[in-house]
Amino acid sequence: MGLFDKLMGQFIDVIEWVDDTRDTMVWKFPRRDNEIKNGAQLIVRESQAAVFLHEGQLGDVYKPGRVQLTTSNMPVLTTLASWKYAFDAPFKCDVYFVSTRQFTDLKWGTANPIMLRDPEFGPVRLRAFGSYCVCVADPGTFIRQIAGTDPNFSTSEVTSQLRNMLVSRFADALGEAKVPILDLAANYTEIGDLLRDKLQPEFDEYGLTLTKFLVENISLPPAVEEALDKRSQMGVVGNLNAYTQFQTANAIEDMANNPGTGANMMGMIAGVGMGNVVGGAVNQAAAPQPAAPPPLPPQVQWFAAVGGQQAGPFDAAGLQQAVAAGQVTRDTLVWKQGMPGWTAAGQVAEIASLFGAVPPPLPPPVPPR
Repeated sequence: MGLFDKLMGQFIDVIEWVDDTRDTMVWKFPRRDNEIKNGAQLIVRESQAAVFLHEGQLGDVYKPGRVQLTTSNMPVLTTLASWKYAFDAPFKCDVYFVSTRQFTDLKWGTANPIMLRDPEFGPVRLRAFGSYCVCVADPGTFIRQIAGTDPNFSTSEVTSQLRNMLVSRFADALGEAKVPILDLAANYTEIGDLLRDKLQPEFDEYGLTLTKFLVENISLPPAVEEALDKRSQMGVVGNLNAYTQFQTANAIEDMANNPGTGANMMGMIAGVGMGNVVGGAVNQAAAPQPAAPPPLPPQVQWFAAVGGQQAGPFDAAGLQQAVAAGQVTRDTLVWKQGMPGWTAAGQVAEIASLFGAVPPPLPPPVPPR
């Protein structure tokens, strides 16, 4: 390299960043010992911002466009460097390019279960995971609070902190939503929007914007899911006696079509105590059997707000006893499944009639004359 080339290499004429990655948030222009020439060209592309630092102090911030660096368009840096007059010599400062595009598909999830109280199932443990998107809204604040002097700052260096913030606030947002467990899947969007609005002030402190928060799944412990599956199976089967008779009738038909398996089939039926059911199914063709009564309707379970605490559940008899004891009054808030919210007992038709059966308090005794 000749002397002329060496001298020309000491001055930087064009400052730009061509980003070929998907996770770089901040990139420091590799100045080393080179000096930036007065009148050099700064090229800031769309979804970028350029931040100048002079001796560690935040200087000018440039938005997308092409800028010729002079004292007239570098007011903050000119003040920091105490350039009272237009400068002709090259200058030194740190130039950081900040990506302002959206960084998508960042993952979050609960490392440990979250304990919540459900109005129908009581205390339950939940796990949840999803994704979120962020973008840098204030490049200067982001460098000052997060990136610092890191010459190549990527999303992996900040996602752990952001994920901890999201998970720590998720339980609060889920509690404020007051959505029953069985209805959570239909309210993922509402929960995500609620949490995004709740967290944005904390993201502002880092110069970031939480553009999207997505809840992809909220799951129960395996044992609870198995219990719910069994409950669903019972709901599908309906009348268990009628279902057992139907299965037995199918078994008898199989024995008639396959005589060789009749002995084994009868042994299996007898082994599970189905002899009486088989007899009833065989005699059903000879004499019509009365229709089985329908199942008893499920008892309504009531909850009441007593002394600032949730009490219950009460069945009809238990609720009547609570009314008679004065524990539940007309002004007591009550709730059952299917009601949109807590309501005063005196305004609920199913309960209001109970107060009429309660005698009024005794009058005070008449003093003796």
